[in-house]
Amino acid sequence: MTQTEVRTPPLRETTGSAVGAPIDRVDGTAKTTGAARFAAEHPYPDLAHAALAHSSVARGRITAIDTAAAAAVPGVLTVITHLNAPAMKPPPKISPFNLVSLATGTSVNYLNTDEVHWNGQPVAVVVAETRDAALHAASLVEVAYQRLEAVVDFAAEEGNAEPQKSNALQSGGARKGDARAALAAAPVSVDLRFSTPQHNHNALEPHATTAAWDGDRLTVHEATQGIAWTRGQLALRFGVPERNIRVLSPYVGGGFGGKGMVWAGTVLAVLAARVAGRPVRLELTREGVYRTVGGRTPSTQRVALGARADGRLTALVHTSVARVGRVGGGGEQITSQSRHLYDAENILLQQNLVTLDLLPNTMMRAPGEAIGTFALESAVDELAYKLGLDPIELRMRNEPTVNPLDGKRFAHRMLREAYELGAERFGWPERTPAPGSMRDGRWLVGMGVASAYHPSWQLAANVTVRLSADGGVLVRCAFQEMGMGSATVVAQIAADALGVPVAAVRVEYGDSLLPGGPAAGGSAQTASIAASLLPAAEKLKRSVLALARRSPESPLRGTRASGVLARDGGLYPADGRGAGESYPAILARAGRDSVEARVGSDTRVGAMVSQARTVGKVLNDRRRWVKAACGAHFCEVRVDPDTGEVRVTRWVGAFDVGRVINAKTAASQLRGGIVMGIGMALSEETLVDPRTGRVMNPSLAEYHVPVHADIPPIEVHYLDEPDPTMPLGLIGVGEVGITGVAAAVANAVHHATGRRVRDLPITLDKLL
Repeated sequence: MTQTEVRTPPLRETTGSAVGAPIDRVDGTAKTTGAARFAAEHPYPDLAHAALAHSSVARGRITAIDTAAAAAVPGVLTVITHLNAPAMKPPPKISPFNLVSLATGTSVNYLNTDEVHWNGQPVAVVVAETRDAALHAASLVEVAYQRLEAVVDFAAEEGNAEPQKSNALQSGGARKGDARAALAAAPVSVDLRFSTPQHNHNALEPHATTAAWDGDRLTVHEATQGIAWTRGQLALRFGVPERNIRVLSPYVGGGFGGKGMVWAGTVLAVLAARVAGRPVRLELTREGVYRTVGGRTPSTQRVALGARADGRLTALVHTSVARVGRVGGGGEQITSQSRHLYDAENILLQQNLVTLDLLPNTMMRAPGEAIGTFALESAVDELAYKLGLDPIELRMRNEPTVNPLDGKRFAHRMLREAYELGAERFGWPERTPAPGSMRDGRWLVGMGVASAYHPSWQLAANVTVRLSADGGVLVRCAFQEMGMGSATVVAQIAADALGVPVAAVRVEYGDSLLPGGPAAGGSAQTASIAASLLPAAEKLKRSVLALARRSPESPLRGTRASGVLARDGGLYPADGRGAGESYPAILARAGRDSVEARVGSDTRVGAMVSQARTVGKVLNDRRRWVKAACGAHFCEVRVDPDTGEVRVTRWVGAFDVGRVINAKTAASQLRGGIVMGIGMALSEETLVDPRTGRVMNPSLAEYHVPVHADIPPIEVHYLDEPDPTMPLGLIGVGEVGITGVAAAVANAVHHATGRRVRDLPITLDKLL
């Protein structure tokens, strides 16, 4: 594959080679040696510990609460309930024009109300000298309720779903032509129903908060994906200026969306610290995460496809039902990929929502597309069998050149090339098409494919870049490092932009005192930072050049900005003729210790401008073109015909994710998504009691995530072709890897056994 040339102003060109290289993570040593401190590992003098007591009803009012036994436990300092909790302000209503509000996990004003809105809602906080004492005491809190009628059974309420309303950031439906009529008239069609269960987050690091008040100033060590949004939420809830709150989150042990909102544990840890008058740490138990942190919504989906005999699609219908909580949650973009993947003549998309008395749903890696691609790509596979076509050939016959719904241009799309690369590396031509036709001893062998798709996002980021007299570079931005290698790729981008070695770049992040960074979500963080880092580096180089041009001794005197590039730790003529000068030499002659450049402002007005810029950019981009990462999954499974046991034995993924900044961390991100998708396909399922709304399997002992024995070697490839509309041509790799995975597994299982499993997870009972 040849790289697409991206033309940029001459001063931005570099001869560096950091971008794209498989550079080791800059935080690797700290994490592997234990030097990295996570939210629950920061020591404070006189530190107390907090634990939550949870409601046992889905909806009702507290009529009595007995805390005597809890308060009598040795070491207990206080028990906080709605009867004695200080007043807090309610959380803000979610609005796309107030980005801080997007981090509102639920609308409940915790411990400021006697109302219960879901089974598991915190009803008390115990503060004690030790965590063990706090946990034990919390188990002794006794609560009496006036039970109210609760609606908690998703399956029973599916028929009551209502159309999802559209907003500035998400559409609830779309149509082109008359898909229903075209479906009825199609020579060949499939009309299938799919379901996916609720999923819950299981990050390696459970949610944790360490909070310390000093008068009206607050310091919070928090496991969060959004430092700025967390600070804004806490400022509002506790009635203090944002400038009085410092949120630190340099290391986060996995997030995947679950740490993108401000949940009860964070708010109540801060409340407990204020009540106790000393620093407090609240670490959620694994069960506590299930009880108080939202997960992925369950769904039912209908996908109906109509086609001519040659496979050209005449109709595509994709509808869904998902759930939200009565006190929060939002619709997922389940039909998102169906807007863009196939060039159908007629399209009908509609998302529907049912409101339940359950903990609100939230973002979980590729929200919407992760489960939406399961239904769509399984249906496309079914249609291929009905037509007698190879599943890849059917997809390629319907590969669009412009967006199928509205004719907008694709900013970048190389799905056809991804399939070509993946098929070659996987050995797809060796597959025999008939189900059950391939065996390895007693094992049935199946091969399946599916498309991956995830939209590309970009948020606002404020960045400063400082060049010191010794040639060192400091990049400062309050972004989050959740394990994906953000600090490393930022250093690589800065190194090439300024023409210095990666070792010369230091990156400060994870602290709200730094210039405001974007939330880590939507696979947008790297592109968002790069969009500000590159112009900041540009401003810095121009400032340095201005210093050089003032000196009669400088070889760059009189040189125009357009004729200079950054390389080898300094500025040099772009045409290669004449001498350049190192950064230390330029700064020394000018008598400067450092030079700094900034993009973005953290003032109140600056924040408003940034917010408007972000929303405006999203809307403007959507008017102009469709931006997305895409790819092709190739899966091989073996199925025991006697027991129904499924083993994934081989995987190849080929992706178009734009320009890859770090070959090592990008591959790791894509593999991680595939692993998570295999869990979604074969084992993960949150069981909710349809009578009480209680999660019945709130632990890793009963909620089964993949382990090493479940995962084969995963071969990852990417085209590394820049998207000319994105900073450095990068698109985003965090979420596209999980999309399409469940369908690839299901399609491989069908090829092996002839059974089409439409209800996840694919368990033994569905194959026997």
